[in-house]
Amino acid sequence: MDYIKTIQFSIDYIEENLKKDLTITKIAEKIGFSPYHFYRLFHAYVGMPVMQYVRRRRLLHAIYDLACHGTRIIDIALEYGFKTHSGFSKAFHKEFGCSPSQYILNINDTIPKKIDLMLLRKYNLKNGVVMEPKIVTKPAFKVAGYKFETSHESGRNVREIPAFWERFEIENWESKLYREVKPEVHGEYAVCFPPNMESGEFQYMLGVNGDNYKKISSKIFIAEIPEATYAIFTTPPAPYEDRAFAKAILGT
Repeated sequence: MDYIKTIQFSIDYIEENLKKDLTITKIAEKIGFSPYHFYRLFHAYVGMPVMQYVRRRRLLHAIYDLACHGTRIIDIALEYGFKTHSGFSKAFHKEFGCSPSQYILNINDTIPKKIDLMLLRKYNLKNGVVMEPKIVTKPAFKVAGYKFETSHESGRNVREIPAFWERFEIENWESKLYREVKPEVHGEYAVCFPPNMESGEFQYMLGVNGDNYKKISSKIFIAEIPEATYAIFTTPPAPYEDRAFAKAILGT
């Protein structure tokens, strides 16, 4: 399957239906994917969660309609699925860092183009590393460790997860976990739990095997990872200095 063509089809579908009720489930159905699989692929290829992309395109079309036709903000807001004037303005400021009126002052006469993945593939997607995964089935197991909540929205996770790793190292959580949990198998786990596909929020956890751990500390969270078939990718060797290790993981 050509994933780029498939995700491009979803981008085109979004563009043609911005004034309709769009959900991840509806868009995923159009291309024959499960909502979660579609969410992950869209984020990987487009660089942002699908509903953030939908909101961004709605805001851009709305602001251009407002600038070109002089319609009231509330009318435009309702047309593109925003319930109130203030709700539209807050969403716009969150996405673009300025108010609608400030944006209009610097507007040109064309709406910024939608993403064209086929063009990106032609000109930009070169010199990539092809990584062959190892497919294995693992039984259910537990992870004991520390977690926090972040979001795919506006790339928060790219900033906050490395900061969480730094705290993990600075506060010596790794040694504390091994002393308290006493895992039979050595090794750390970094776990991303399934996100809220509307908001992009998800929980991220750093821990060790917790199969034999009886919860004692209120600060240590225990998660059960279900039996599943996994694709295992091996990150190229990298030193810890200058965040090279974290960058290698992110690149993988």
